[in-house]
Amino acid sequence: MKPANHPQVAHGRVGVLLINLGTPDAPEAAAVRRYLAEFLSDPRVIEIPRIAWLPILHGIILRTRPKKSAHAYKQVWTEEGSPLAAITRRQAEALAKRLGEDVIVDFAMRYGNPGIGKAIENLAALGCERILAAPLYPQYCAATTASALDAVFGKVASMRRQPALRTLPPYYDDPLHIDALKASLERQLAALGFEPQRLLLSFHGMPQRTLERGDPYHCHCQKTARLLSEQLGIPTDIAFQSRFGRAKWLEPATDKVLADYPKEGVTRIAIAAPGFAADCVETVEELGIRGGRRSYPRRRAFRAARLPQRCA
Repeated sequence: MKPANHPQVAHGRVGVLLINLGTPDAPEAAAVRRYLAEFLSDPRVIEIPRIAWLPILHGIILRTRPKKSAHAYKQVWTEEGSPLAAITRRQAEALAKRLGEDVIVDFAMRYGNPGIGKAIENLAALGCERILAAPLYPQYCAATTASALDAVFGKVASMRRQPALRTLPPYYDDPLHIDALKASLERQLAALGFEPQRLLLSFHGMPQRTLERGDPYHCHCQKTARLLSEQLGIPTDIAFQSRFGRAKWLEPATDKVLADYPKEGVTRIAIAAPGFAADCVETVEELGIRGGRRSYPRRRAFRAARLPQRCA
């Protein structure tokens, strides 16, 4: 029998935590600097010895990059905040409606706000004794999926009363995911008003060393692209965007592919980014704005697709 002074403890609930990469709190240099300092300090992201990397980060990068990045964020910022945060929030709300009252759904960012630790605390306080941590990265990479789960496991390791954890595996080749991508792309391709000669699938780039050290990311991207191409029946290419630093990155690079298309007589293209679960600065600004500026005679370049707003 429970003592009269026993504390009230919520229990018996199931929680789902959607996790995306992150965003600054505002499209201002100071906010971007805080965000980049957290992001680029993660040893999963920058696999360079700390003694060599931190002076570069704090002495050069955080003095120069925030202003440039803030300009990019200003171009994509909405009344709800950054597209990434706004869309991930709506994904969580839509999933909560689908799963019903028995499941509590929340979302968090690996870097920035809302943070993973606070989100897990909230779910536990609401009585979630079982939590599914769902990194919204279809293709597995240590710099994304593993880093997100590091933060989840680190938070749970500090808790007195730990929830049981499950993690969402990569879903790069899941038939439901491929079908959802196909339906979304077909709908958006039909609305373009022209028939593209080529569909370019642009994935976020990673250093070449991630492949050499055992990450399956490159293979996962290739399989997603192959399965999607087979479903769509349209000539499809794959490329990798968002290079950073001097190291060799996965190829071909998206900007180079775009620049080479006119030489091949390809003047009508559509670009989709099936490695992103929500639009963000990399899709809206890098592909949609900067990619569109690489204009050539009679060439029309569009970011043709946004991934389905689904958690799996």
